[in-house]
Amino acid sequence: MNLNFRKTARVAATLTAATSLALVGLSGSAFAKAKPKPKPKPVPTATLKVEKPIKAANITEAGSSLLYPLWNLWTPAYQRSFHNINITPGAGGSGLGISEAASGTIQIGSSDAYLSPLQLQANPGLLNIPVAISSQMVVFNIPSVHTHINLNGQLLAKIYSGQITNWDDPAIAAVNKGNPLPNLTIVPLYRTDGSGDTFLFSTYLYDQKGWTIAPGTSISWPSNPALVGENGNGGMVSGCQAHPGCIAYVGASYLTSVLAGGLTYASLENGLGKYLPWNLAGVAAEAASFTKFVNNGAVSMIDAKAKNGYPIINYEYAIVKQKQSTAANASAVRSILEWAIDPMNGGKTSFLTQINFLPLPAAYVAGSYKLIRTIHS
Repeated sequence: MNLNFRKTARVAATLTAATSLALVGLSGSAFAKAKPKPKPKPVPTATLKVEKPIKAANITEAGSSLLYPLWNLWTPAYQRSFHNINITPGAGGSGLGISEAASGTIQIGSSDAYLSPLQLQANPGLLNIPVAISSQMVVFNIPSVHTHINLNGQLLAKIYSGQITNWDDPAIAAVNKGNPLPNLTIVPLYRTDGSGDTFLFSTYLYDQKGWTIAPGTSISWPSNPALVGENGNGGMVSGCQAHPGCIAYVGASYLTSVLAGGLTYASLENGLGKYLPWNLAGVAAEAASFTKFVNNGAVSMIDAKAKNGYPIINYEYAIVKQKQSTAANASAVRSILEWAIDPMNGGKTSFLTQINFLPLPAAYVAGSYKLIRTIHS
């Protein structure tokens, strides 16, 4: 082999080795800066353990007609996993759910309304536990109109107080330019039963100038001869069908009935002055502004100033006595409610969106779970 070639090869090998050593030396300094940035940690999702009931129990639920369709979905699904627990769901209105849970007549009361400070003071062992997010529509029956007309809290307050009596009123026309409404008498419907929907609607009205009636599941409505009382969300839907010119507040879980009855729902003005028709995207946008679990879950979500947020939304509540009559009932109630809010069980969107509900945010799953674990005998 040529000596010059061998010398050249040795030099090349030496340079290659030196370069490799240099690169190794740089790996802890200059090259370290070129390492890719670590990926952000995923946002944690709520996880929880669902208790296995200690023995057989019969549990009765009653109250909110808005939650009633969800309990009818939850009950058979829960009982497929826990055969020794029998759940009997019922409706009757949020007011009934609260009062019968407080008296111990039922184990779980359902309510669209959280407990007021006076109710908590009168029943110190009563819990209001958020289980899902719902919302409310304002529906109407104007035979010639099938679009989402604009309405706001001021107009609704004047309609229910009798200051606005016709659909062609100039105040309504002012927010519905290009969408003329007929000369038709307005028939405002209200709930005669103790109703969480009345609580939600009256909370929206209470934000308006000139409306002085405090929110409640039952309120003293203004003296207005046009008012017509109905029982339950189903009654509001059928009553609105029966009264051309009607306006009514109806829970979102009755959307299918509303549309099947030929009724239409309004676009409502939110806290930022924007008119939005009811939809789950708007409900989700409003709910996204509530990120912390506060006041043991007793939070009004009405008319928050959320961009693109629909203004009448709420947490749905299980009203439960912290001290149950038996250990078996306490264990069963804990298990049922844990299952209900668990994102892998009752809190799945496959359950909730069937009736136009949304799941709790992670902070509220965790907060509700802590409340549930305090239930005892």
